Amino acid sequence: MQDDKNISEFEADNIHVIKNKELSVWEALIPVIILIGLLFFNIIFVEDQEWFGSYTNQIILLFGGGIAAIVGFKNKVTLSIMLKEVWENLKSVFVPIIILFLVGALAGTWLVSGVIPAMVYYGLQVLNPSIFLPASVIICAIISIATGSSWTTSATVGIALVGIGTALGINTGMIAGAVISGAYFGDKMSPLSDTTNLAPAMAGTDLFTHIRYMSITTVPTLIVTLIFFSVLSISIETTGNADLGNLLNTIKTTFNITPLLFIVPIVVIALILFKTKPIIALTTGVIIAAIFAIIFQNDILIQISDSKTNSVINAIFTDTQITTENEKLNDLFSAGGMAGMIWTILLILSAMVFGGIMDGIGALSRITKSLLKLFHTTFGLFASTVASCLALNITASDQYLAIVVPGKMYAKAFREKGLAPENLSRTLEDSGTVTSVLIPWNTCGAYQSSVLGVDTLHYMGYAIFNWLSPFTTLLFAGLSIKIRQLSDK
Repeated sequence: MQDDKNISEFEADNIHVIKNKELSVWEALIPVIILIGLLFFNIIFVEDQEWFGSYTNQIILLFGGGIAAIVGFKNKVTLSIMLKEVWENLKSVFVPIIILFLVGALAGTWLVSGVIPAMVYYGLQVLNPSIFLPASVIICAIISIATGSSWTTSATVGIALVGIGTALGINTGMIAGAVISGAYFGDKMSPLSDTTNLAPAMAGTDLFTHIRYMSITTVPTLIVTLIFFSVLSISIETTGNADLGNLLNTIKTTFNITPLLFIVPIVVIALILFKTKPIIALTTGVIIAAIFAIIFQNDILIQISDSKTNSVINAIFTDTQITTENEKLNDLFSAGGMAGMIWTILLILSAMVFGGIMDGIGALSRITKSLLKLFHTTFGLFASTVASCLALNITASDQYLAIVVPGKMYAKAFREKGLAPENLSRTLEDSGTVTSVLIPWNTCGAYQSSVLGVDTLHYMGYAIFNWLSPFTTLLFAGLSIKIRQLSDK
């Protein structure tokens, strides 16, 4: 296992595991049980899921953090330690929050410039409903491998695919599930991905050994995912074909549609491929789209405001609604700008407070160690790792913690079982990276839901690749398929 300074390369250098010998496992679980209980009660029993307006989940997370702090005080953990861990967590999401704001601005400017309408217009003519879902998986997988980022994939082609699929009358949960499945496959397999670099660093193996070994479970999972979406595409009923001509005509008459608009996404994707920082790439995308809006969409800007400049500024910062003759397109051609990201950002900050306090009082470390003690067989070790990753994605609300903490805790146990470190790194990715997007209050779940405009619970069941991956890694472990021993190396 490598030391902590290696983590900084992947923006996880501030993750700490506080050891608190006085904390019992039941004390560590108290905040978790209360948090999950309140969230579950809110989802199932509270009408419209609003105890405290639209910020109920944020309040529940902060309340859970308060319970964790009380447990910490009882066990003589000082407030300064808890606040330090909270601050470290908050610092770790500073860049993602900036990216979220830029994604909001990107969505607004790409709408008023005609980039998203152009993607929908040409996509409707190419992507037939019978192949749309598996094609979406493949497209997102390719883009994500090239960029190394599931977030960037969703914020660019993902948004366009949701728009195209919605126009075809396909369920948005299915579309988002296909987009996320492909994006996370590419994220896992790309050498440019931060989590793909982080997992082998934690386990003590090298990057390309990790990728090759991970393909043993990841490729079969993708194949099953493609089969599922292929069958689903054939079986679903869509309303898009009958209305396709009307949709195309409405888009064409509302916007100035030209292939030149694709210069904007091409530039953004090219910048990312050349390893430009995401903030710079997305900012460039916003600026070019704003210029293109003034050049190509004069009528749209006048419809929004008397001043073209004000219309562009509104698109960047606030809600934008383009009204057409088609109700389906009216829902599609709307964006919230930076303001539309506030709810998601507050959710992330609340989750970081909860996770930071849990880390500060030693609860995360205690829960993970207790899980390790429950298992003594090789399969049990794999199962314990998977359970720890899932638990940390739920409690700490951050996929980095779901990789780093189990990676630190289980590296020695895997060596003692005679297992090569790539077994651990693969399991960390199969259960830590991909399941983060299935948790509504996790940073990944909140981001994808906000960017794609689809509730996490709505796409969760269709994100086949993501929830199937932990089962695949356990199946291979249970059947002892490709479980590399240290002696084999």
